[in-house]
Amino acid sequence: MTTVVVLADPPVPACVPSLLPDSHSAEREVALYRAMLADVCATIQHGEAELLVNYPDPETVPDGVDPETAIRDLLDAELTDPDAVRYEVQAGSDEASKIGNALTHLLESEERPTVAFARPTALFLRREHIGATAMQLRTSDVVVGPSTEGRVSFAAFAESIDFADCLATPAVETLVERADAAGLDASFLPVTPLWQRPDDRQTAVSLLRARLRAGALVPDRTAELIADWDLPAGPDDG
Repeated sequence: MTTVVVLADPPVPACVPSLLPDSHSAEREVALYRAMLADVCATIQHGEAELLVNYPDPETVPDGVDPETAIRDLLDAELTDPDAVRYEVQAGSDEASKIGNALTHLLESEERPTVAFARPTALFLRREHIGATAMQLRTSDVVVGPSTEGRVSFAAFAESIDFADCLATPAVETLVERADAAGLDASFLPVTPLWQRPDDRQTAVSLLRARLRAGALVPDRTAELIADWDLPAGPDDG
């Protein structure tokens, strides 16, 4: 079983990333982040992987916010098996070092056979991607899930690489270069969009609406919000 690490922010104002244009309220951004985080974590569990949620050090978040409790309260209500989720505090100075510390510990100290990280806004990550990763890791040491603009939404490892600055732009090239430098083979998942920032909205919303119209699988919680808000797919603020 692959252990998948998700670096999660507390789903409260002032902690979640900026996802929508400035014309939208902080409450709406929090609701969107909550939906995406729950969708991603549910997908990981449905893919029969172990979910490990890394939350920020309490000293780095606003006073009065308990990051672990805030994330647990959300996932306990949304996941089919909340008791199976592992929660650990993040260790590192930036995203790459936090991911690297978590994955290296799992591979080397806990001797987990395969590990991965998924971005909390990788809302198009599907159960079949998790299954495909498990199959590819039988013959490849690293599996990369590319996203738009050279970004990465997901990556899995059977061996460690040099994780320092491993997400340097373009992250997909950097990760494969690090794998090659370590003498490791790399393979790929299909390209899937991320919704990390306001500029990603047009691609994400367009694809969500198209998949809904076609009756294809969608991230349920996020798709429901988009429909309820009638959020436009165009570049305007709506």
